[in-house]
Amino acid sequence: MRKVCVITATRAEYGLLKPLMRKISEGNDYALQILATGAHLSPEFGLTYKHIEDDGFTIDSKVEMLLSADTDPGIVKSMGLGMIGYADAFTQLKPDAIVILGDRYEMLAVAAAASIFKIPIIHLHGGEITEGAYDDAIRHAITKLSYLHFTSTEEYRNRVIQMGEEPGRVFNVGAIGLDNIVNQQTLSRQELEKELGITFKKHNYQITFHPETLAGKSSKEQFEELLTAINQQQESLFVFTKANADSDGRIINQMIDEYVKNNPDHAVAFTSLGSFKFLSLLKCCDAIVGNSSSGIIEAPSLGILTINIGERQRGRIQASSVINCTVSSSAIIHAFDQVKQHKKGESTIINPYGNGNTAERIYNLLKEKLNHKPGAKTFYDKV
Repeated sequence: MRKVCVITATRAEYGLLKPLMRKISEGNDYALQILATGAHLSPEFGLTYKHIEDDGFTIDSKVEMLLSADTDPGIVKSMGLGMIGYADAFTQLKPDAIVILGDRYEMLAVAAAASIFKIPIIHLHGGEITEGAYDDAIRHAITKLSYLHFTSTEEYRNRVIQMGEEPGRVFNVGAIGLDNIVNQQTLSRQELEKELGITFKKHNYQITFHPETLAGKSSKEQFEELLTAINQQQESLFVFTKANADSDGRIINQMIDEYVKNNPDHAVAFTSLGSFKFLSLLKCCDAIVGNSSSGIIEAPSLGILTINIGERQRGRIQASSVINCTVSSSAIIHAFDQVKQHKKGESTIINPYGNGNTAERIYNLLKEKLNHKPGAKTFYDKV
């Protein structure tokens, strides 16, 4: 049986990949391998590899790579350590193909290593634009290293083809994160209060803010603007999930801890909630606030609004439920006012990223496209 290795480095990425991992594991066509790396193995970021094991999966390889420094040199050195570890893992596992998602630096190191090992790369969520982060360039670099492409919209599919990828290897399958929304029963408001130890208020917001890695302002300056806006909100609960392991990210998490310590009556923080609790929380909130891709891709399917702050997600296709604002307290306060004026359920939100069942589509295409050893890639010149 051919071996397909799914590689994951973060809590969010695993939550998106889980439906496909389940599909491969339960099918009869491929043997599933799992390689966990990056923040999954870090106590600071919650040792989230345990979420993978708690879901019944077996992790076949763990690659330690994350240094404690969140500086640019620290990130680059982490990538170097990752490539050394991936070399050992690929030698041991001998996968016939690997699956990676998105645009993070951990996956660039994976893709580079897999290319040297001549392992076909299956890439999800290529062709997208996020102009406010260096992830944007990383995503496009991974596209050129990959053999099969599964994009989340037709526009993104066309962009991958525009980059010289053969149309017969590029497929619009929708966003895989929507599978969890369609196929998973979430916790009720009361169950969630008990599970998280919180009490919902008149207004409720989920906050996820990551470093804007190409911004002129520091993460500290940006997050101070958000906290200033939050302080102006009355009768509100704010549930923070912490920033990921990017350059200049730790200061955000330190500021979250300090804010929650000083404001325990209306703020709570979690290192990681996992996809099940995270989606359950979103359904109970008025809006998701920050600059996470979840606000762009998943939130519209839950019928909630998004306050998208700054440039990190600029360039992504958006639903009408996304409220964009600059990284200034006055603009964020205005966005909160817009959310309060909106009545939940009063309008139909159309999600441009599809309606789920993406894992099924990908699995069926893998059966068709991975039934032989891939040949050399050619550059597709569109006439």
